[in-house]
Amino acid sequence: MREFITRVLGLDGYRVLQAEDVDTGLKLARENRVCLIVLDLRLPKLDGWHFLEWRGKEPLLLAIPTVVFTASAGVTQREKALCMGATEYLVKPLSADQLKSSIDRIMQGRRCGNHER
Repeated sequence: MREFITRVLGLDGYRVLQAEDVDTGLKLARENRVCLIVLDLRLPKLDGWHFLEWRGKEPLLLAIPTVVFTASAGVTQREKALCMGATEYLVKPLSADQLKSSIDRIMQGRRCGNHER
């Protein structure tokens, strides 16, 4: 899924950083000017719920829109993620057009690096 997201968003002009786990994702988000986080809830070691929990405690991370991209279609999980600060909750499988549309809608009018999206 990381490769799919990277390819789709890269073709749309986004620079994409990849993290395979929560620790790497937190480090990348803290050390780079990240404009958006796309998060899977099922990750090795610690899951995406841990990321959302830590994100909620750090003002720098809390300001970054976070899109949960997961196979968990349950209403309870969706509500929990949104209550924990997720900006959007997308359920796999998702087409490239649906992904781009959601990301573009979130990024509309936001300054991101040298580009206005």
